Amino acid sequence: MPFDIDGQYIGLLRVSTHKSNFTGESPTCQWAIDPIPSIMRVFAIFCLFFVSCKLFGAQHAAVATVDPIATDAAIAAMKQGGNAVDGAVAAGLTLGVVNGYNSGIGGGGFMVIRLANGKFVVIDGREVAPAAANRDMYIKDGKPETRASKVGARASGVPGALAAYELAVRKHGKLPLKWHLENAAKIAEEGFKIPSAYAGRIRATAHDLRKFESSSAILLNTDGKSHEAGKSLRQPDLAKTYRSIAKEGIGWFYGGAFAAATEKWMKANGGIMTARDLANYKPKLRAPVRVNYRGYEIVSMPPPSSGGVHVGQILNILENFDLKKMKPNSADFIHLVTEAMKLAFADRAHWLGDADFVPVPRGLIDKKYAKGLAKRIRMDRVTKVAEHGTPPRSTEDLFNKHTTHFSCADSEGNWVACTATVNTSFGSKVIIPGTGVIMNNEMDDFSIAPGVPNAFGLLGAEANAVAPGKRPLSSMSPTIVLKDGKPILAVGAAGGPTIITQTLLAIIHTIDFGLGVKAALAQPHFHHQWAPNQMRIERKVSENVLAELRKRGHTLKVYNQMGATQAVSLRNGKLDAAHDPRLKGKATRY
Repeated sequence: MPFDIDGQYIGLLRVSTHKSNFTGESPTCQWAIDPIPSIMRVFAIFCLFFVSCKLFGAQHAAVATVDPIATDAAIAAMKQGGNAVDGAVAAGLTLGVVNGYNSGIGGGGFMVIRLANGKFVVIDGREVAPAAANRDMYIKDGKPETRASKVGARASGVPGALAAYELAVRKHGKLPLKWHLENAAKIAEEGFKIPSAYAGRIRATAHDLRKFESSSAILLNTDGKSHEAGKSLRQPDLAKTYRSIAKEGIGWFYGGAFAAATEKWMKANGGIMTARDLANYKPKLRAPVRVNYRGYEIVSMPPPSSGGVHVGQILNILENFDLKKMKPNSADFIHLVTEAMKLAFADRAHWLGDADFVPVPRGLIDKKYAKGLAKRIRMDRVTKVAEHGTPPRSTEDLFNKHTTHFSCADSEGNWVACTATVNTSFGSKVIIPGTGVIMNNEMDDFSIAPGVPNAFGLLGAEANAVAPGKRPLSSMSPTIVLKDGKPILAVGAAGGPTIITQTLLAIIHTIDFGLGVKAALAQPHFHHQWAPNQMRIERKVSENVLAELRKRGHTLKVYNQMGATQAVSLRNGKLDAAHDPRLKGKATRY
């Protein structure tokens, strides 16, 4: 039989890419027909290796995540015979174990997948408001209860991450979900050494974690104090949950024992989520947001994410300026991009919400609308942006008529950008007893009342008001960039609303300044979200530039560092990966 890439046959030799463990060992060989002389076997193996190297350039995949264990899990999945979709799901489920303060199956996420055949699949695994939710559920005696949307039983939306992962691997992966779950369960059972960042998140949230017995039992010591960095954290309940799902399917989570345990706890603690809410959850397939920028196509997440819309909108504004004439991180560059950010975030506060419930105008990514906004920008001083703009056909042409990001690509041409979250650190701070699952606090991403900012200081309008079955607005921005129809960059970030601006900056530094992916992610971050009226900027920007920005009228809030971007790229025909140098993540290729 001739050599076949999919079946991996050569002569009478069949190479199986399936392994019995998680070690990432070399593929095993099986004989399809009769044995042939050993020298011929050796020759066949050599030929297979040689041809594979020629075809793939000894590069099979690239992965970037915020944690080395998760990156290794993704690589192991692809070495097992999986593709980039499998790599992303392996990373996501593992991050739910080792990076659970940011994401997990008690939260949600978005996936932008570019398949080897060139088609895009966009999966919306965003949480939804329970059926008993209502517009004024966080209003008491006429005043907003901002705490209730952040901590405790009423803070959680119905989680969608697991359903999104299952849909992705069932339709587009090569490995069963069971394989991914069992390997992640093993990590949860055996434990891992707590990194300093993880320990810091526990310390910062310990006060709230102590309020919930199940959370305290796992994340705090017996004396109620925080676990220290370097301690081994074992999560047997989460391991049991993963294995139960592996054995019985996701129905165990959405309609079985987990759903029942969740409803029981919610009823006992003043929550509104029911087993029926979980049973009714469905991930959604969406049409991506597509924007052309200087000959590159930017493909990203549509509403209920605001990420794709406003990354595209800001790029459209900036296309009216020659960024190449500006030095990266110069006062002119930072000023210009910040002014464009302000204009977009003013529109976000008014127009954006779940497009299944409210009209979200496609005119926000209209080139002519962007050109009009660009004309408002002055290079010598800040522009006052009192309110949102009005894009063309705003009532007619509509869409849909704490967090982590990971990116994967494989040699077949499958690319994945995935962003997942439980919102703020450890979400609602609630772990459902006996399950190990940290529940999200995504209800805080709704606009709980006009003019009331959420945990990230973001304002929202009626478009993002609470409603049963509605998805809260998100900043998650998983994005894939194409040149001449071929993917060259998969990128996204963590960090609340800075996700949008981090993703934007990575794209700009790649396209306008020609930086490689590692250099692009190392550039200083800056951010402006319209309200509050201040620029957040990293300290690594020079003092002279900071002084010039203040001279132009910017109010600065300087941080040592902010955010975390992860990306994979194709440059000069070679796959590459980069994790954000601000965190101890891992990016690798093989």
